[in-house]
Amino acid sequence: MAKEKSTNVGRRKTSIATAQLIKGKGKITVNEKPLEQYFQSSVKYQKDIKAPLTVTGSDKEYDVVATVKGGGISSQAGAVRHAIARSIALISDDFKKLVKKAGFLTRDPRMVERKKPGQPGARKRFQFSKR
Repeated sequence: MAKEKSTNVGRRKTSIATAQLIKGKGKITVNEKPLEQYFQSSVKYQKDIKAPLTVTGSDKEYDVVATVKGGGISSQAGAVRHAIARSIALISDDFKKLVKKAGFLTRDPRMVERKKPGQPGARKRFQFSKR
């Protein structure tokens, strides 16, 4: 059940990404910029994004067009990776097994805890004084 085109949504923290896989030569574009230009601050994020394609061995078969908004650079990279992994999982069952085993289909649920009233942060308290 190989498909020519596959689109999906990925999330991490407050970032939301959509990734579209198209038969091509392995070019990755994020927010209309090449991957290397958008995530130029760290090669680690570039590798994270390419990981689902590398695991399935299809890094030279598909072009990726991704849009991402919200959050910081780390959560954006995680959201794009999640979206790519979900798109790859739709292509074939073999790819789905590989991507699931690598842990790329699991959405990272960790988010910033909200600030509570009457204290300076989520967990931090104002200094206690007995007298």
